[in-house]
Amino acid sequence: MEDRKSKERIIAEYLASGLSYRQAAPKYGVNFRTLHRWVKQHKGQMKKPTKAVTVKPVPVLPPGQESLPTDVKLLQAELRKARLHTQVLEQVIAIAEEELGLSIRKKSGTKQS
Repeated sequence: MEDRKSKERIIAEYLASGLSYRQAAPKYGVNFRTLHRWVKQHKGQMKKPTKAVTVKPVPVLPPGQESLPTDVKLLQAELRKARLHTQVLEQVIAIAEEELGLSIRKKSGTKQS
């Protein structure tokens, strides 16, 4: 049973069957742990050598160059809008603190009540 061809046949049948190790092992007259070890060894041998992948650097465009994709331009516009919104909110908080005489901003290290 230990000869190479019968092992390969058993492994091939097991992989094609879709059965668990415990279900398939009695069919071949081996322990499920032995079958698991054989399959694991077989899969280890089947791994292909890793291939070197070359990554091309993405060119960085100088500011103001108009050759950006449309989605990037939209994202840049959204970012400008969000930054402007943040500045407006900061000013509203500053004015409210000044007029009401209250500290609205959360202070670091304060405990929740």
